[in-house]
This record gives sequence, C-alpha cells and structure tokens, in this order.
Amino acid sequence: MIHKNVKADFCARVSAPIIDASSYVHPLAAVIGNVILGKNIMVAPTASVRGDEGQPIYVGDDSNIQDGVVIHALETEMNGKQIENNLFDVKGKKFAIYVGSRVSLAHQVQIHGPAAVMDNTFVGMKVLVFKSFVGQNCVIEPAAVLMGVKVDEGRYVPVGEVIKTQAQADNLPKITPDYPMKDMNKGVVHVNTALARGYLAADKK
Repeated sequence: MIHKNVKADFCARVSAPIIDASSYVHPLAAVIGNVILGKNIMVAPTASVRGDEGQPIYVGDDSNIQDGVVIHALETEMNGKQIENNLFDVKGKKFAIYVGSRVSLAHQVQIHGPAAVMDNTFVGMKVLVFKSFVGQNCVIEPAAVLMGVKVDEGRYVPVGEVIKTQAQADNLPKITPDYPMKDMNKGVVHVNTALARGYLAADKK
C-alpha cells in the first residue's frame, strides 16, 4: 500500500511518498506520507515505512527493506514549529530518518527516528536503532539494540549487545579482514536489487 499521510498538529502538510520507478514496493508492504525512496530499492512484504509523524524519511539507492521492518519516527514538528532534537542533519538537510545507499535492513529490524544509518551498512535481524547514528561500512549483528549513541564507521556491534552509552559505542570493535560478516552486505544488496528488478518486470507482463 502506498498512501498519503493525514494532517495533525504534529504534521501540517499532506505528502505522498516519492518512489523511484526502479524501486519495488510489495503489495503487502506499507509506505505512507513524507517518504523518499531512491533507486533499485526492494520493500518486502509486511514492511512498514511511515512518514506520518516524524518526517521526512529517506532511503538511498540500492538499499533494501526486508520482511517485517518498521521505519517510523518521533514527531518532528508541533503546531508548525520544528523539533530540532528529533531531526538528524545529513549533508546539509534534516531528516527524521536517513538511510543511506546500499544499506540492508534485515527481517524485523526497527529503525525508529531520530536515526541515521549511513552507506554500505548491514543491520541484522531484529535490531533496534533509536535516537542513534550509525556510520558507513558497519555491521549491526542480529538482536542488537542501539539507543542514543553514535557508532563510528567501520565498526560492528556483536549479536544481542545493548549499546546505551557513548563509551560503549566508542569501544565497539573495528571490522578487520578476518571478521566473518565483513562482506555479507554486498551479497544481500545484490540479491535484493535483483529481486526489485525481477518483481517489477513480472508486474509488467
């Protein structure tokens, strides 16, 4: 389902999602409101991307939003005034949620804004990212939780870890050549961009 949002005291404008023609949104997924999806994105069944409270939500080229993923954010305005603490500045623009290019959001991930996940990052199954910034080329292993922290680029978060202080985030291990999941994201991006192309082609037949 692709749908406009509704007006409220925390969202004065009605917006329709902007979705590149090369991206595929499965009929059992929901993309609502002030959402921008770039090129070659696969949005899988039961995913929910709602730009009806915190907004805008941006997802960059060649990223994937897998089954059961929830992307939503705290309100970014109230009675016409921006709530700066609920926005991330990325490349000079403000977003409730920014997801970069070639980012994989695996099954049942929750990205709850304010949040930013930068390019070439893999976010594993059942991860929660809330009020956090994740640098590029990172791996967030399954069932990890990030709350109120900044993760530097090239780091990984071990499975199930709960990272709630900046000291914890600063001590996260760096991805090394022998890290088993260092190349996982490349394969996941390849599969999902191919699926987006395939489903779009099938729908045209």
